[in-house]
Amino acid sequence: MKTKEIRQMSDAELQNSLKDLKVELFNLRFQLATGQLDNPMRIGGVRKDIARIKTIVRERELNIGKEA
Repeated sequence: MKTKEIRQMSDAELQNSLKDLKVELFNLRFQLATGQLDNPMRIGGVRKDIARIKTIVRERELNIGKEA
């Protein structure tokens, strides 16, 4: 997910996306522990997406974000 795409989302969409990504991360960690994970690089990608969304949400809270 790119930053431009995230900036174009509404606050409600961001919260839904964040919740979905957290569930996905949980499932990926569970698959890693049980040895069923096919692509371990996906964990890092999901974590970065979560961080991007949290950053955009925080910028909006502080009114310092640039609108794309």
